[in-house]
Amino acid sequence: MSTSTRPHRYVTATDGQRLAVYSTGPTRLPPPPSTDADGAVPPTRLPPPPSTDTDGAVPPTGPTLLLVHGYPDNAAVWESLVADLAADYRVVSYDVRGAGRSTAPDDRSGYLMDQLADDLRTVADAVSPDRPVHLVAHDWGSIQTWHAVTEAEHAHRFASFTSISGPDLDHAGHWLRQAPDGVRNVLRQAVRSSYIGFFSTPGLPEATWLSGIGGAALAGLERVGGGPRVPAKRATRDYLNGLELYRANMFRRFTRPTERRTSVPVQVLAPTHDAFMVEQVQSNAARWVEDFRFHRFKGGHWSVRSHPAPVARRVRAFVEEIESGAPRPVRNLTAQQARRHGGAFAGQVAVITGAGSGIGRCLAFELAERGARIVAVDVNAPAAERTAELCSMITPGSSAQRVDVTDSAAMDKLAATVRDEYGVPDLVVNNAGIGVAGPFLEASTEDLERVIDINLWGVINGVRAFAPMMVESGGGGRIVNTASAASYLPSRLYGAYSATKAAVLGLSRSLRGELAGKGVSVTAVCPGLINTGIISNARLSGMGEVSGTKGKLNRLYRLRGYTPEKAARRIANAIESGPEIVPVTSEAHIGLALSRLSPAAIRGYARVAPPI
Repeated sequence: MSTSTRPHRYVTATDGQRLAVYSTGPTRLPPPPSTDADGAVPPTRLPPPPSTDTDGAVPPTGPTLLLVHGYPDNAAVWESLVADLAADYRVVSYDVRGAGRSTAPDDRSGYLMDQLADDLRTVADAVSPDRPVHLVAHDWGSIQTWHAVTEAEHAHRFASFTSISGPDLDHAGHWLRQAPDGVRNVLRQAVRSSYIGFFSTPGLPEATWLSGIGGAALAGLERVGGGPRVPAKRATRDYLNGLELYRANMFRRFTRPTERRTSVPVQVLAPTHDAFMVEQVQSNAARWVEDFRFHRFKGGHWSVRSHPAPVARRVRAFVEEIESGAPRPVRNLTAQQARRHGGAFAGQVAVITGAGSGIGRCLAFELAERGARIVAVDVNAPAAERTAELCSMITPGSSAQRVDVTDSAAMDKLAATVRDEYGVPDLVVNNAGIGVAGPFLEASTEDLERVIDINLWGVINGVRAFAPMMVESGGGGRIVNTASAASYLPSRLYGAYSATKAAVLGLSRSLRGELAGKGVSVTAVCPGLINTGIISNARLSGMGEVSGTKGKLNRLYRLRGYTPEKAARRIANAIESGPEIVPVTSEAHIGLALSRLSPAAIRGYARVAPPI
């Protein structure tokens, strides 16, 4: 039988099933239980670790991590992750009923969700009777762990829960019915979950597993997203017994979902190339959790085997934060806001430059409302501090940094500070920029250098400071660079500005290709005419009386009537899916289409003087 090679003991479930439990870490394993006369190990609970060493010293304990595997795996699926985490924690895993060395119930009712949750509580009580455990679960392990942490009678035994590629079935049932993320995503999930109907068919899945066809298909699916090249070794009983999980629970949970909430801090890790789950059904769980974090990382469904490092890194950071007792980013949202926004940004860290005003400040507010912790960066320190203060009133944990984006050393220092205080950010928005207008030939060298330094070098410095750590951490993060509709809509009065924004757009497109294989997405935002006050701070050259010209331009922007708050909502909605370009206003959309379909029209537009 293929299962974990670590020493194991048995814990007896409330219905008499024996669960094989494996323990590794900086504590001494308890002595093996006595055997019966025939040498069999009697079904006893795993005794707690000894309280002292032989010389009377108290051995190191530290937090206990309890790992719960999915289907059709057994506890061996965790070996790579255990090797990473065992140096710092006591790491415990177990074969769920019917898998590995654990016994299997004779009746399907033995696989009901309530019984699985009770097994988890029983193991937690046995391995850490005096201290709540930190849960880490994958696939079906996540499904049953969600059920446990949303049960009031069990929740106090759990310090935190990290879920990988597995939703709560009741949460998923609500998501499928209400489609808060659109019908398209519901259909995508329906396609990926089509195997559930197959598994519920009597006899046919058993024949598929026994014939070897199912194992061959599963080996191919494991490799999606850079998964392990060598398939996991599983016993036939792992395949067959686990089918009862689907047959006992799926129909009733999807058709009659209940509201299941929890105060246990939850972290959801979503691989970017999961063959069975769309991100939205997992992030939507934020509706039901007080303290919710959602993080993406590069990998496939079985990343716990093929990409253990980014998983271990997130688990370690989460556990350390909870153990430290630091204030947690509990969102102050109404039920309506939670339904509308889900949790795609919940618990994430977003660094935004130019956050002291305009689109940058409004985007900070929008992301904070969706659960993100904001690092507000601006050369104007009071403005950045005000943004962070207001964001913290929505989601605690935001901060401000005064940084000049043209200073590469200062940006590198900012990146190091963010990593030390928050960890690697999930989202970096290089938004800082200035406006400059007037005939190019009349612009001063000083004006040209300034607009290039801020609009272009500010983006370059931001990317160079943050992208390496985002790649090194395992990918899954997003970089958003603010370009402009002027990047593809040339104008006789915005030559220098258009040049910098066209460079940002070109850089963003190139970086998107370069970083795609490393799991980091890059998006260029092209706002259009947004009434942000950028004209009031713009430099004008060769355009007559400056105050009068600025007044006319400001009136044009006000007449357009597109607010930065509306732009921020549009940008936040778009970057959830990580597109290449986000044109914001209607003129930005039309201009982009014309630049592709009718370049001659765009060249003609460049000759027309703006109405000022």
